[in-house]
Amino acid sequence: MPALISPRFLFFGGSLRFQKLTHFSRKTWFHSSVDKGPLTLASFDIKSKIETTEPRETTKLKVPKGKKIIRSNVIKPKKVENEAAPFAAQSFSELGLPSTLIERLETEGFTTPTDVQSSAIPVILNGQDVVIQSYTGSGKTLAYLLPILTNVGPLKKDCSSGGSYRESGGKRAEIEALIVAPSRELGMQIVREVEKLLGPNDKRAVQQLVGGANRSRQEEALKKNKPVIVVGTPGRIAEISAAGKLHTHDCRYLVLDEVDELLSFNFREHMHRILEHVGRKSSADPRNPVAKRVERQTILVSATVPFAVTRAARSWGNDPLLVQAKKVVPLESIPQSGPVLSKKTDTSSPSNPQTQPTVELPPSLKHYHCVTRVQHKVDTLRRCVHALDAKSVIAFMNHTRQLKDAVFKLEARGMVAAELHGDLGKLARSTTLKKFKKGEIRILVTNELSARGLDVAECDLVVNLDLPTDTIHYAHRAGRTGRLGRPGTVVSLCEEREVFVVKKMQKQLGVPIPACEFVESKLVVTEEEKIPQQLE
Repeated sequence: MPALISPRFLFFGGSLRFQKLTHFSRKTWFHSSVDKGPLTLASFDIKSKIETTEPRETTKLKVPKGKKIIRSNVIKPKKVENEAAPFAAQSFSELGLPSTLIERLETEGFTTPTDVQSSAIPVILNGQDVVIQSYTGSGKTLAYLLPILTNVGPLKKDCSSGGSYRESGGKRAEIEALIVAPSRELGMQIVREVEKLLGPNDKRAVQQLVGGANRSRQEEALKKNKPVIVVGTPGRIAEISAAGKLHTHDCRYLVLDEVDELLSFNFREHMHRILEHVGRKSSADPRNPVAKRVERQTILVSATVPFAVTRAARSWGNDPLLVQAKKVVPLESIPQSGPVLSKKTDTSSPSNPQTQPTVELPPSLKHYHCVTRVQHKVDTLRRCVHALDAKSVIAFMNHTRQLKDAVFKLEARGMVAAELHGDLGKLARSTTLKKFKKGEIRILVTNELSARGLDVAECDLVVNLDLPTDTIHYAHRAGRTGRLGRPGTVVSLCEEREVFVVKKMQKQLGVPIPACEFVESKLVVTEEEKIPQQLE
């Protein structure tokens, strides 16, 4: 009998080699007595391998002339020291993934797991419900896709010997994994990631059900392709499910990506249907509150974990764990009384759980703010782009009606710019994004639509033409740059009367946001800022 896991904290150090996961019940896996002693590697049947020599260097891939590696939010990051990570894996092979899946990862240029992937993959493979929190661009998508593809679809372990992942004997193939995203852009991005891993011959194993696309064609594709993984938006998933064309009664995985956004009032009715039907046996009596369910594994994903997310996770999940880049803790350890950050919180004690912020930013980012008049903001943006020699810029505004005017002013100053917002048609949005990713558009002026799900690896500058409403929106905007360890810069333009808002966000985020000016095509810091003492 393997050692049980302490409910207080999961912690491993050093290099680990993942051999095999012991499948025991979630209750037994999670609950244990303090008398059982601390967590050991035997809890996971893992044999440790402590490196006594210098850490091995990661070999860079040689790219032939005329070819380039496709970039996404799961590209190999720069090496980051991670001695305190629960799983300091040096390669995906150490995480217990099937060989066929590892080969696909290497084909796409993914050789080293990120911190959050090393932490999340083993826990999800054990069948535990989780809340994955990490900054935008840290590789959260692969953190849950790889465990799912290990057990579902053509790359799973059972199929590595030539078996089939589809139902045999004429039985209808059920959906085994449902991934819900709040926006069409994020949904399609997830679909592309899955398709790259599956390869061209097995792309039919995943199906998109996003709004804005032809519903009849989606229903026909479901019937014809019999996918085992479905990715979609709440509204379209709920519509097709209500029409009886989407069967999720035996679904094994339910992933809610950007769950803090899915909790908004606009999605309430659709999310209620999804949660009630995914994993519920079709033969169960709907009037019976204790209807029989399959062992559905619920995975919640977000860059921020406000109180609403922890409350939803406790309600929807089964003893969920909070998985972060350097630790895995029981969600029960997070205070239930309200938001984590509080003005009345005693921050002097490091053991106080309320001192841990719910917002995490990419560590490679530099943050600045520049005071200017509202009528000069667009020109300040132009000078900022030239001063930093930024090639790919995303500029955020709060109101859609202001986007067109900002683009007009930028084009008048010789900048190639375009607007992106929800009122544009599907084709226009798709065309604009393609041009921006190819570098044909230098500045993309957008609203909160692009704060989530927009993955442009080459984006090196984010400018807030209007200040975000809170630190959570700031984090999602900032996460468009500095993805996976790349350098990036965030500049917030504000009026004199708005400086106090920047100071407040600086204190809550725990990062310095010094004042700057743009003089002779250079960024000059005019006021050094220090992180508040209680957040250091």
